[in-house]
Amino acid sequence: MKQNILKDKSYAFALRVIKMFQHLSGERKEYVLSKQVLRSGTSIGASIEEAYQAESRTDFIHKLSISNKEAFETHYWLRLLRDSSLLTPKQAEIMLRDCDELQRMLVPAIKTSKANRK
Repeated sequence: MKQNILKDKSYAFALRVIKMFQHLSGERKEYVLSKQVLRSGTSIGASIEEAYQAESRTDFIHKLSISNKEAFETHYWLRLLRDSSLLTPKQAEIMLRDCDELQRMLVPAIKTSKANRK
């Protein structure tokens, strides 16, 4: 089976988001922001998975675009968690870096798919 780096990285990121949520809700007793980042952070990979089952190139682009929007939303929640000191700077840096990497992979994938649509 062919390896898909975008799917693999988004899945690994979702697992880290789940662990971060467990830490924040369990040890820090923070439920609102952690629930938001859990939702958006796991949605990135879910939308990527959906994209690879798209019915058309337009549908593929749409699903990747949703994933990209979720990545930007996740980045926002991670910054809030960092700046409110709910995550340590090091914890936030690792998660933000991984989120940035997904964004840097999604944007060119969307652009290439749009260019090849014509």
